[in-house]
Amino acid sequence: MSFIENILSQLINDSPLQVITHPKLTAKQLTLSIKRDDLLHSDISGNKWRKLKHNLLYAEKNNIKHLISFGGAFSNHIHAIAAASYHLQFKATGIIRGEAHYASNPTLSQAQQWGMQLQFIDRKTYRQKEHIEYLQQLQLQHPNAYIIPEGGSNKLAIPGVEEIVKELIQQTEQPIDHLFTATGSAGTLSGLISGALKYTPATQVHGIAVLKNAQYLTQKVAHFVPDHKQLNWSLHTQYHEGGYAKISPALAHFCHTFTQQTQIPIEPVYTGKMLYALWQLIEQDYFTAGSHIVAVHTGGLQGLAGLKEQQKF
Repeated sequence: MSFIENILSQLINDSPLQVITHPKLTAKQLTLSIKRDDLLHSDISGNKWRKLKHNLLYAEKNNIKHLISFGGAFSNHIHAIAAASYHLQFKATGIIRGEAHYASNPTLSQAQQWGMQLQFIDRKTYRQKEHIEYLQQLQLQHPNAYIIPEGGSNKLAIPGVEEIVKELIQQTEQPIDHLFTATGSAGTLSGLISGALKYTPATQVHGIAVLKNAQYLTQKVAHFVPDHKQLNWSLHTQYHEGGYAKISPALAHFCHTFTQQTQIPIEPVYTGKMLYALWQLIEQDYFTAGSHIVAVHTGGLQGLAGLKEQQKF
């Protein structure tokens, strides 16, 4: 067992599966379970951890001690990679979209406390983060670093997310008819599709896009999962509520009410937006009576402090 695997065995266990009771679910004869990936770890949780796991193992195997990645000023991914680097003894650099004054916000303050170095770049430069020339230049500047893409979505993210499906089939005897996730960079959606293909091919996987004009994510799924057409899956692009991190009054009300009714904390950027879309689909009789729906709680609760600071939620 490697150093990282040994530490992980002490830090992180399978996340629980929690069945939700609600009058609407009873009326529609539906079962809804929440995969509580927000409970994986107090600092490193949700889909960001799932996507990072095999990237970190790759870095360790190749004796790489420095991780570089990208994110916005309130990025869950930046928060997670800073936490993982602290616990697993990596040096970390975050390339942040925006101005240096963001460094004092709750997300980046905590990242710095964990030892992450921050480098702020303007939005024009940030848009080059996936361009080969920019990445080559960055690698030349940091020859001994491993560069992880924004959101952590790459080929190494897929096996980590597949583990969600593997855990699910061990946690429930009831077949999973529908599996839902919030979708930003398509890594989690792709991993669930790949996992369903391996472990439960009768399951229909759904991604709720949290940003506008997200149809391009289907190409990303095709890149990550070449066999994606062998599974019945859907990308729902009409539930973005105005765009990424846009929070309508209806969405905010739903999130607060859901947390009060279930005692499950959610945020409105990812999991809350996904669950609100799911609730609308339930009201529209999208699901056959008797269906078992599983929704993945992808964490991101650290972002609540930033939303409150911005008076958005």
